[in-house]
Amino acid sequence: MISLSLSFFFLETVVPFLSRPALPALLLPNGQHLFSANAICQYLFEVNGQDSSDLCRQWLEWEATTLQHKSVKSWFDRIAAIQSCKSAAQKVMQGKGLQGMKSYLQRQPAPQSSQCSDTQPCNNSPSEEGERVVSEEEMEAAFLAWNRVLNVGSPSTERHHPILPQEGKRNILLTSALPYVNNVPHLGNIIGCVLSADVFSRYGRLRDWNLLFVCGTDEYGTATENKAREEGLTPKQICDKYHAIHSSIYKWFQIDFDFFGRTTTEKQTEIAQDIFWRLHKHSFLVEDTVEQLRCETCQRFLADRFVEGICPHCAYPEARGDQCDKCGRLINAVELKQPQCKVCKETPVIRSSKHLFLDLPKLETQLEQWLDKSTRTGDWTANAKQITRSWLRDGLKPRCITRDLQWGTPVPHPDFKEKVFYVWFDAPIGYLSITANYTDKWEKWWKNPQQVELYNFMAKDNVPFHSVVFPCSLLGAQDNYTLVNHLIATEYLNYEDTKFSKSRGVGVFGDMAKDTGIPSDVWRFYLLYVRPEGQDSAFSWADMALKNNSELLNNLGNFINRAGMFVTKFFEGYVPAMELQQEDKKLLALVSWELQQYIQLMDKVKIRDALKHILNISRHGNQYIQVNEPWKKIKGGETERQRAGTVTGVSVNIACLLSVMLSPYMPTVSQTLRDQLNAPQSCLNTMLQGTGAFVCSLRAGHRIGTVSPLFQKLEGDHIEALKKRFGGQQVFYGSLWVVYKSVPLCFHALSQGDKVRALKAQKADKAVITAEVAKLLDLKKQLAVAEGKNPEPASQKSKKK
Repeated sequence: MISLSLSFFFLETVVPFLSRPALPALLLPNGQHLFSANAICQYLFEVNGQDSSDLCRQWLEWEATTLQHKSVKSWFDRIAAIQSCKSAAQKVMQGKGLQGMKSYLQRQPAPQSSQCSDTQPCNNSPSEEGERVVSEEEMEAAFLAWNRVLNVGSPSTERHHPILPQEGKRNILLTSALPYVNNVPHLGNIIGCVLSADVFSRYGRLRDWNLLFVCGTDEYGTATENKAREEGLTPKQICDKYHAIHSSIYKWFQIDFDFFGRTTTEKQTEIAQDIFWRLHKHSFLVEDTVEQLRCETCQRFLADRFVEGICPHCAYPEARGDQCDKCGRLINAVELKQPQCKVCKETPVIRSSKHLFLDLPKLETQLEQWLDKSTRTGDWTANAKQITRSWLRDGLKPRCITRDLQWGTPVPHPDFKEKVFYVWFDAPIGYLSITANYTDKWEKWWKNPQQVELYNFMAKDNVPFHSVVFPCSLLGAQDNYTLVNHLIATEYLNYEDTKFSKSRGVGVFGDMAKDTGIPSDVWRFYLLYVRPEGQDSAFSWADMALKNNSELLNNLGNFINRAGMFVTKFFEGYVPAMELQQEDKKLLALVSWELQQYIQLMDKVKIRDALKHILNISRHGNQYIQVNEPWKKIKGGETERQRAGTVTGVSVNIACLLSVMLSPYMPTVSQTLRDQLNAPQSCLNTMLQGTGAFVCSLRAGHRIGTVSPLFQKLEGDHIEALKKRFGGQQVFYGSLWVVYKSVPLCFHALSQGDKVRALKAQKADKAVITAEVAKLLDLKKQLAVAEGKNPEPASQKSKKK
């Protein structure tokens, strides 16, 4: 009955930001809309104070997973019966046919259509929705904003450390999930945590928020101990080595932390032990004897993440000892079926050990009260809320906070002096200790919930530890801690048709990206373009080349370069006088609307969707130039020359706006563009204030700099070579990435090189040395061929005699 009423109401109503009716649609009290029947049902249950029954949830799940799936399947079945469609798919998918097309479509991000599941406006391109209708009021408002004066007196973008909360400012404490120190992060790790957080932090500073961005490496635990054993180093040496690798990678990706620290510090021990004693004082810790898995071959108790087996809930064969990646349920390692030690692959045995537990059931009421307020008033992603609700629905259980390890923060209790804190109790406290290593006034951030907003960025597998376990630790400590207000979780980014795997050499890892010859800004752009905001997405080399060549080169770069070149070529480098007509005001209104949508989406951390509005603006600009043809009008009479000047002046100002909007996404390109335009610094502090203002930053007579292309084409052969290189044929060998099948050759070449050097040192017979050198050169040629390189050495100029 409800759905009928909703449908009837919206038959006569067009959602304001759409140019055609969309069904179903529900207008929320805050002015936003829901377009998904599933989301509308869930919302109506919540506002009525009812919890949907298990039967209702089963129906909703069936609708989303089975009914919609069958609709898509029937569409493919119809397509498969049409010969022309089969032929087209065969040609476009290079012989893979309809099945190839289906796989390709499944890897793409969710389309932005009228059936959005988010509460934000759908982000359809003009080709999908038709050109937006602009009202007279919008044009007048845009014209008034255009004529505003830049905020010359705005605060400088320069930061002064230490950054501390300020009265009267929006104070934001921003954290990115702490990456494990013992691994090199892959592209999925980077987009899921540090890159997304970096974009939002850069945006926040442009919005004049008082913002502190901290992160660091998570360094304690069994994973570090095992990595140290593999490499013949101490845990401390491993941490030092990989902390430097992480720092180098993030620096190349232009991740602009205010402070990047680590968890192996005295501050970590001090703060973690203080929280422990507070929990102990308030009786939120309990003792229990637990059964653990012990590997007799490795002679140690196995940490949760170093045992795998079959999930007892869903039968997933690769469930970890703490959680199943497939069903998301918590697992005690001893519950796994057919467990295996991940190090030696042997079957572990069960042994008993006494441990301390955080009494989550005792804290459950406090947690639910806090969660209700935080999820209602803050910006939690849908998956974060869903995962958290599933934990609470299943009922909280005491959570072990100690481990039988050596490398970790020591438990200060005398009865447990041989143990260390479990990483998921200890690691989130790293946010506090890292801030404490940044400033001794760290408590002004972390014990100041009345004045500070906390944003946490992470991938979805980290959600329960940030939404349940860590908040319970801080609530139980009863020390006025700042708890998360906004929990931003991404889904997973896959690599082509599979998962990233360092052991199999599949995918691009952070230390390899800079060796591809592709600028870090282009990497940032593409990862943010396919950011897995609402569902899993995939990195694709072909798609990366397509987006670079179409969106960056042909759309964004083409518009910016044309606008700047017209100023240089037709007006000697000076912005011409502009006399705006109705057509120009309409363009200003369209651009202003895109800017406002960008701000609304970025405020809600819809980073991928906001990016599309930047590209929409350059599309509007390209169309504007194409219709007005200033290169022709400049050759005409006075009126036509004036018109060419107006179009050029408006266009180059749009380019200036784009430089500001691009700044969080592509900082180097943004700065290069502002340098080329000789844009005033104040444009950064004006455009994104309030709801957004497209102000004429480059007035008539402004002298721009030298204009040059911002982007380069990614050629097909280059992309194919990279795809082959990172497609699973390489492994980490020593300290180098080499093609898998070349490992034996690499070994033989190294051995042969040692042999040649030894013969030369012994001053062996020249004929013997020559024969061995020939073998070495032949091995090097074979190695080059195996790695897809040119086997012939580069030609050298003959030496002068």
